[in-house]
Amino acid sequence: MSRINTNVTSLLSQRILKNNNSSLNTSLERLSTGLAINRGKDDPAGLIASENLRSEKASINAAIDNAERADQVMNIAEGGLQEVSALLLEVQGLVGESANDAGLSKEEKEANQLQIDSILQTIDRIASSTNFQGAKLLNGNFDFTVSGQAATVNDYQINATKLGYGETRDVEVVVTASAQHAGLFLSTNGALDLTNANSTFTFEIAGSKGSREFSFASGTTLASVAETINTFKEVTGVSAATSGTGLVIKSTAYGSNEFVSFDIINQGGQAGSVFTLSTIDENTADTGGATTFANVTSAIRDAGQDVGAIINGINATSDGRTAKVATDFLDMEVELTAAGATSLSTISALTITGGGAKFNLGPSVDINNQVSIGLGNVASRKLGDINVGYLDDLGSGNSSNLVDGDLETAQKIVDAAISQVSSLRGKIGAFQSNVINSTINSLGVALENTSAAESSIRDTDFASETAAMTRAQILSSASTNILSIANSQPQAALQLLG
Repeated sequence: MSRINTNVTSLLSQRILKNNNSSLNTSLERLSTGLAINRGKDDPAGLIASENLRSEKASINAAIDNAERADQVMNIAEGGLQEVSALLLEVQGLVGESANDAGLSKEEKEANQLQIDSILQTIDRIASSTNFQGAKLLNGNFDFTVSGQAATVNDYQINATKLGYGETRDVEVVVTASAQHAGLFLSTNGALDLTNANSTFTFEIAGSKGSREFSFASGTTLASVAETINTFKEVTGVSAATSGTGLVIKSTAYGSNEFVSFDIINQGGQAGSVFTLSTIDENTADTGGATTFANVTSAIRDAGQDVGAIINGINATSDGRTAKVATDFLDMEVELTAAGATSLSTISALTITGGGAKFNLGPSVDINNQVSIGLGNVASRKLGDINVGYLDDLGSGNSSNLVDGDLETAQKIVDAAISQVSSLRGKIGAFQSNVINSTINSLGVALENTSAAESSIRDTDFASETAAMTRAQILSSASTNILSIANSQPQAALQLLG
């Protein structure tokens, strides 16, 4: 070293020492924070990827919280419905007990009626008080709202639907096949004309509810035969009406589960025209071919037909006059009137305008990640059926009270109410099990995988980083020693000055 103004070796040592110290500081920072990326310059691409993954983790965590909150809401609603269900079972027992007319005094019936009144008040109180953070759950607050219900729609039940912000959904029902009663046509050419006055015409009629055997003497009018059959229609599920010189015998309800069976026990002979029996299409005679009684070797049977329908482009499953679809965007059933179910037409059934309990169970806020469930009003005035009546009809002074009311109708109302509450509880249970719990499980797996991906990019690998720190420490110490030597080298110039 013959120059002293510029110590190149020292400058070189300083640069290397600075680099080694920087590497040591980076290792210490990573080991102290546990993060391999602490700022953008550490790994720009990795920072972008890890921040995106962190955003996804935050969304997934929020979705898990939403799902758990939804489960809590449903638990509270289920608790209220469970108590309503227990009360309805008590009402069922009281109705059955009060039907034992000769075995109960008027005072006992009045005491039973007092219990009914108390139960109805309790059901109304449960419906109005069951809430989650002040939001009423069982008073219809979370039921779906509709408008424009068609005259040919008798009733409907909306279980779930997805509606975007400010969106409504029109429900269109295309009837592709008419609902039909089961039916037979008995042709007698007027009043029963048997071989003699002592002859009897005996037959058995069976339907979906049961069977009954009937015997008629010669000269009995068709009107009398129909009236007698109709006396037992609640037992057999079969009604009768005169039609020209014959008798139309058909099921009281529509659908493939309904049937009419006619079996001849004793023909009684026919002095006049030969009696014939044929299956019929709905309210039209003799489309199945007439069979004379002499050729009847076994019961003749005809089955009804369910309505065929397409709801919003989806083939519906049907039962009688009721059609149902279940998709992720629309889950509902529609009961058509007799006129609507028996006429091939397109029905603008109703428009869903909003409502329902809506939850966002996915990481993204969009309609695909939203689910909804309808929670109907379980007040006594809403429990029951439009065809038989509602639960508040069992109250004092109403048509189905226990003291002097129609107890047969009362039991039908209670049966319908129990079915309604049970269906709602089943719907909530399926929602919790198949939607909420499954969503929580899948979101948990997604959170694990997203966290693993984010960790592999951003977290410090302590094994490799401690090795890097040790290397940096050694190099830093060595560089410091070398810098000391480099700084002392110019002193050799003093020897040249003697």
